[in-house]
Formats: sequence, C-alpha cells, structure tokens
Amino acid sequence: MNHSIENQYLKVAVRETGAELTQIQSTVTGKDFLWNADPSIWPSHAPVLFPVIGAIKNGFVKYKGQQYEVPRHGIIRNNTDVKFVGETDDSLTFGLKFSDKTLKIYPFEFEFLITYRLDANKLVVDHKVINHGDTEMLFSLGGHPAFQCPLHDDEAYEDYYLEFYAVENDSTWLLEKDGLVGKTTKPILENTNVLHLNRHLFDNDALIFKHLVSKQVSLRSTKSPQVITVHYDDFKYLGIWAKPAGDFVCIEPWLGLADNADSDQNFETKEGIMKLAAGDSFEAKFVIEINE
Repeated sequence: MNHSIENQYLKVAVRETGAELTQIQSTVTGKDFLWNADPSIWPSHAPVLFPVIGAIKNGFVKYKGQQYEVPRHGIIRNNTDVKFVGETDDSLTFGLKFSDKTLKIYPFEFEFLITYRLDANKLVVDHKVINHGDTEMLFSLGGHPAFQCPLHDDEAYEDYYLEFYAVENDSTWLLEKDGLVGKTTKPILENTNVLHLNRHLFDNDALIFKHLVSKQVSLRSTKSPQVITVHYDDFKYLGIWAKPAGDFVCIEPWLGLADNADSDQNFETKEGIMKLAAGDSFEAKFVIEINE
C-alpha cells in the first residue's frame, strides 16, 4: 500500500513494504524525479538500508559465538512486516520493531523508525534507531534513492553530471565480484568538484567514497535547468551507483560499508559499524532538494 503527502512544490509517495520512497513528483510540472523501478533493469526506487549496507562476507556475521545470516542491505528492504506508524499534514512515518523473526538473523532488540517530511521544495528523510535491549547494539544505516537520468526525452545520460559542494580529491574503493570491498582504489575525483556521468562509470559496481569533504552533491544537466541536491551532513560515507543500462543514478548516504574482502566476519570489528548503548536512541537525516 502506498501513502502520499504533497505541498505546493512536491508530491511524495511511500510504499509500506520496506518503507520505500516510490515517487518524488513536481506538483508544478508533473515531472517525476525518482527512477521508475523497471523490473527488467533494477526493480527498486529507494531501498532503506539497515542494519547492514551492501554485501556480507559469506552471507553471515559472527556475534558472541553465533552466526547470523543478515541479508544484503539488511532487513528493512522489501520487508512486508514494516508498518505504517502515522502521518501529519506534511509527514509519513514507518517502523519495524524486533521480533522472534528478526532476532534469528539480527541479534538485537531494536526499533527502527523512518519519517519522510516535506519542507517546501525539500524532502527530509529522518531515521531513528532505538536500542530496547540491555546490551550495546551494532548497526549500519543508509539511503539508496535512485534519480531518473536523463529526465527529458531530448537528453542523453552523458549530459548529466554530479557537482560536489567542495573541490574533492578522493578515490573509489573497488568492489570484488561478490560485492565485498577490496584493497584496491581507483582515482575518481582529482582536484575537481564535478563527476561526469557515462554508461561505463559503474562497470565495476558502485563508487565508494570514504573521505569526501562535501556534505552535499547535486545532479545537474548541461541541457536542462533542474537541480536535484542531496544533503547528507549526518552521514560519513557516500556511494554512487547505477546499472550500466539504467536511466538513473543512485546517490547513497551511508553510515557503514559492505564487508571488506579480508573481513573476519565479526560484527564488532566490521568497518564503519555504529554502536548504540542499551536504552539509547540515534537519529540521522538526509535531505533531497528539488529546484526546477
């Protein structure tokens, strides 16, 4: 079931399954900015990533002597147990709480809440994680929104580029075939704030940036005026990805990473893992801003 909100700038729809954003549409022009989830290419719009991001080595993590088969990208994506929590005039909230089912694959008494809130021409995506257990909780958190690219029939994919807020010098960490992060890096941003898109940019899977200065990046076109900006002040890492044949690009704020190829698979030593004390809560947000 889809739930929606709108204001004078944007209409937003969210699917209850997986609490997945399915539409960001201009109420002025009718233009849709999210990828259409074509199942023949990539059947998602904007998966929610929790409590892991990307691939897990050998499909399981180790914690206190036990093995837990946490799915790729975690337990929110495509999960029909996610519930609609409530709404206001300008927001929609969804949640998932621990259960006997989740404890079999993720050993923590968590509560996960995500709120989509409209603020003029901005969509604010608020995340809240609560540790209801009596031990420290380990988790990662991230977004995976896919933006339509190109947006107009008379444009090509190569007309688009990503503009970072600051001049950057950062490399991507190359992924191995099983989606694990290898030890090899490749220079991508060398004294520039611009990354031009092309159909071969993601031949080796996602670009993974660990050391960006910028906390915002904009998707722009050389042929049309709209600008889609993602602000991610609360997030440490950034992923950029698309299917080579897909007319989209994902801008992914992350608090966490896929497993390293040489990981010992222990949850406690996983790179980028977050730790939350018993009884505490954690909040992080990113913002999608649309300018036409």
